[in-house]
Amino acid sequence: MSINDIRIETERLILRPPAADDFGAYAANMADHEAARFIGGQQTRPVAWRGFLSLSGAWLIQGFSMFSVIEKATGRWIGRLGPWHPEGWPGTEVGWALSREAWGKGYAYEGTVAAIDWAFEHLAWNDIIHSINTDNLPSKALAKRLGSTFLRHSPLPEPYQDVTVEIWGQTREQWLQRK
Repeated sequence: MSINDIRIETERLILRPPAADDFGAYAANMADHEAARFIGGQQTRPVAWRGFLSLSGAWLIQGFSMFSVIEKATGRWIGRLGPWHPEGWPGTEVGWALSREAWGKGYAYEGTVAAIDWAFEHLAWNDIIHSINTDNLPSKALAKRLGSTFLRHSPLPEPYQDVTVEIWGQTREQWLQRK
């Protein structure tokens, strides 16, 4: 299966690898101080470009990365979520970051459930984590709703080595038992 064939559909969302046309919405999301607050902070367009290419390049090198999240009703890019495991990361993560207009609609839960299913099925991971800033109460609530529990505190790798996050997570067995 080619990367271009990967597509997950939920009731309201399409999850697929990033496409070049997604960059404008991605850059706007990273320019939004509030939306970018817990995912590395507000970024200029050139810095966002490098982050976008990191996500896209991980698909080619690792065979997985975060999916672009497309709202079916509008066709709009509304965020990214899915598997993430760069060098030095504190575990095999399934994370999420949606644009502010997509908050409060249940999209993060809907898409993350599909992404966790995909990661366990296609990547054969034995567990997943969510690295969450201590002040990010909505993400901690989502982690709990997904069935994850607080595991430990962990620093992030460079260039965020001064940031310590909460690691939430669960095993494949725990995920399958809750379904």
